Amino acid sequence: MRVELTEEQEMVRAMAREFADKDVRPIAAEIDRDARFPRETVRRMGGLGLLAMTIPPAYGGSGTDTVSYAVAMEEMARACASHAVIMSVNNSLYCEPVHQWGSEEQKQRFLVPFVGGQKIGCFALTEPQAGSDATNQHTLAVRDGDHYAVNGRKIFVTNGRESAAALVFVQTDHEAGHRGITALVVEKGTPGFLVPRVEEKLGLRASDTAEFVFEDCRVPVANRLGEEGMGFKIAMSSLDSGRIGIAAQAVGIAAGACELALGYARERKSFGVPIGQHQMVQWMLADMATAIDAARLLTLRAAALKDAKKPFGAAAAMAKLFASETAMKATTDAIQVHGGYGFIKEYRVERYFRDAKITQIYEGTSQVQKLVIARSVLGGA
Repeated sequence: MRVELTEEQEMVRAMAREFADKDVRPIAAEIDRDARFPRETVRRMGGLGLLAMTIPPAYGGSGTDTVSYAVAMEEMARACASHAVIMSVNNSLYCEPVHQWGSEEQKQRFLVPFVGGQKIGCFALTEPQAGSDATNQHTLAVRDGDHYAVNGRKIFVTNGRESAAALVFVQTDHEAGHRGITALVVEKGTPGFLVPRVEEKLGLRASDTAEFVFEDCRVPVANRLGEEGMGFKIAMSSLDSGRIGIAAQAVGIAAGACELALGYARERKSFGVPIGQHQMVQWMLADMATAIDAARLLTLRAAALKDAKKPFGAAAAMAKLFASETAMKATTDAIQVHGGYGFIKEYRVERYFRDAKITQIYEGTSQVQKLVIARSVLGGA
C-alpha cells in the first residue's frame, strides 16, 4: 500500500485542518464545558462535504475515498473529538449503510437530506442487555399490514437528540436469533418515538448521547433497509467501517495531546533547563510519537483495504484497538508531562484525556476487537 497521501488526499487534509483550526478549535473548550451541541459548525461541516465524504456526488456527497475520510477525521479530532464523533456517526453509521442497503427511493428520502448538515442521522443498536453482545436485541417490531409496531429501548445513541432519523435495529423473529434482526429507518416525530434522556458524560460532552424509547411506534415497512433478518449483517458491516473512523479519531486525539505536551516541554523549565531536555520526559515524548505514527499507519492501511474493496474487517479492528489504546496512553503521558497543570481545566490536555477513554469502548470495546482479530488469525491458520 502507499504510505504517502495523494495530492487530492493532502488537499482534503489541508481543508479539514484549516476548518478545524479556524472554526472548531476556538470553541472546543466552551462547548465541552457547557455540553452544547455545535449546530452551527456542524452545518458548516456539511457545507464542506465532511458529513458524507464517501457518498457519491449524485446523492450530494463528496465522493472521496476512505483514506481521505480518515485523514479528515484525524484533523477534526486533533481540534475537538466531539466534532469528530458527530462526523463519524453521520458518515459511517448512518449515510454509508443507507447508501449501501437502501433502495433508490430510500436514498432520496433518507440520504440526500442528510449529507449537507441541515439534518444528521444516528445509529441505534445498543440496549441495556445488548452491548458487546449485539445479538441480544429486545426491541421488538411486529408486522401489522404495511407497518411495524415497534416497542423497546435503545441507549447510548450518539447524535440521538439532534438527529432527524435513526437507523434502528429491531427483533422481528425471536426464534431466529441474530438472523431475526431487521434494520428500520425511524424518523423523529413519529408517534411513539420518545427521547426521554440525554446522558451526562465524562468526555465528548459536546456530542449528545441519548436514550430512545419506542411505545407502539408504527414504522412503515417502506422504511426497512434490506429484507427482514438482514439487520445484523447491516449492523456488523457498518461497525467495520465505523472502526476506521474511530481509529482515526483516536489518532487525532493522541496527536493533539502530544502537540500540547511537546509545546509544554519546550517552555516549562525545571532545574534550570526546559523539561524537554530531561531524559525521562524525552522518552515519554518519543514513545508517544512512535505509537501515534504506528496507529496512523494501521488506520490508513485499513482505509486503503476498504477502498480497494478487499476484506478489511480484521485490519479495521487492529487499527481501532491499537489507536484507542495509544490515545489513552498518550493522553495519560501528556498530562504527566504537564505535571499538576495537566490536572487543571485551564490546560486543554485534560479534555483530550477525558475524550480518549470512549475510543476504547464504542464501536466495540478493545476486548471485542481482540476477539475479532483472534478469529481472523485463527481462521487463516
